[in-house]
Amino acid sequence: MGGEQEPATTPEEVQAKIGRRLDEVAKILAGALVAVAGVMTALGLSSELVFVALNNESWPISVASLCAVLAIVCSIVALLIHPTRRGNVWETVVLILGVIFYMTALTVAIIGAAKAAGGNGRPTITNIKLDGRQSDLKLRFDVHADGVKTWRTIEVSVTYLKADMKPVVKHGDLYWSTLRPDDEGVVKQRIDMTISPPAQTTGLSIFAGPGRGDDACDMRAQRGPTCTTLLLP
Repeated sequence: MGGEQEPATTPEEVQAKIGRRLDEVAKILAGALVAVAGVMTALGLSSELVFVALNNESWPISVASLCAVLAIVCSIVALLIHPTRRGNVWETVVLILGVIFYMTALTVAIIGAAKAAGGNGRPTITNIKLDGRQSDLKLRFDVHADGVKTWRTIEVSVTYLKADMKPVVKHGDLYWSTLRPDDEGVVKQRIDMTISPPAQTTGLSIFAGPGRGDDACDMRAQRGPTCTTLLLP
């Protein structure tokens, strides 16, 4: 009168059950790209900032995307493996690789989002105005930079130029200052000054660049300087 015994589970059924569990993990990895995009969006990285980061050759964004794609590839390969004893071993190996790629993508995405949202530290010169007579000119311009590290500085200078666009060395820089960022890494300064150009002066050169950096205006660098040349009226 004993209870009925459940039929013994065959090895094939055991492997099939293990295979189904592994497939569930593979399906989770299939959404790796969506998960990475969600992390970057949650950290304030909009699609516009993503294109800016890619334009600035930001390696974290590219690495995060590549790792997410590799995680998806691993999930697809895992789903295609037949649930046999050997197949489950291979599926486990592929899924471990997929999880590694997935976690790497999430980690690098956080780094990339913080880096892209923080700005690149390059200064810009805007709202330039030069009004008045040549003997009594008013020069105005704004200097702005985002993502400047707290220990970095932005140097700004204004120099008289001769007809050959070379500096009037005798008089040196008309204006020179060192700007430091605020707590959010932003440099924002408006320069408003009156100038009286000496003889042989035909123009002005405005320079804004990282402190102790290269002053070549055509240098190929992510944080290179910004230069503007104005001809006197």
